[in-house]
Amino acid sequence: MKILCVSDQIDPVVYSSSIKTRYRDVDMVLCAGDLPLDYLDFIVSSLNCPLLFVYGNHNLEGYENYEKHPGNSGLTHMGSGIRRECGLAVAGLGGSMWYNGGKNQYSETAMFFKIIKLVPSLIINRVFRGRWLDILLTHASPRGIHDREDPCHRGFKCFLWFMKTFKPRYLVHGHIHLYDLSSVRSTVYGETLVINAYSHYLLSTEENHAGNDKKSGG
Repeated sequence: MKILCVSDQIDPVVYSSSIKTRYRDVDMVLCAGDLPLDYLDFIVSSLNCPLLFVYGNHNLEGYENYEKHPGNSGLTHMGSGIRRECGLAVAGLGGSMWYNGGKNQYSETAMFFKIIKLVPSLIINRVFRGRWLDILLTHASPRGIHDREDPCHRGFKCFLWFMKTFKPRYLVHGHIHLYDLSSVRSTVYGETLVINAYSHYLLSTEENHAGNDKKSGG
């Protein structure tokens, strides 16, 4: 299965007339935040496949509406709970670390309580599907993995706890811009492959977790 992951930057490779041929074999799209809704509408209407997204700390158009009505306009906002798409269980935790009091910013404690709200759905998935979760879709990164030291771009420690406890196959995040092709884009943490979706990243669910960290441009 192929999943197109996007975040933070409108990519001319994706936002083009060739999208239908270039990504014709994509089964699902994941957006890790900070992209305008019209860009997401273009992607989903072009590829005609499910698009799941979380909000970041910018481009918050429609935020309140999607909190109340997650499935508007062919886009599915992963505000809470677990959604199954294409045979995969996906959960979403949007927002960034609190830094100036704006919308969709959270302290470490507040983000942990958002995780706690997912636990009943995770348990149900474990009992009936044999696993906790396939993909955790976030905006911010885990603490110490791909993050930065400034308050805005610092990752969440509770995401590390989540990966240790619930062992998702993938954690897909945004928020951390990559301007250098030598920058690390994916990192293995325990049983989870952590992927920075900045701009775009094409994920195959056959992708091997083994090996060294992968650089940007993959």
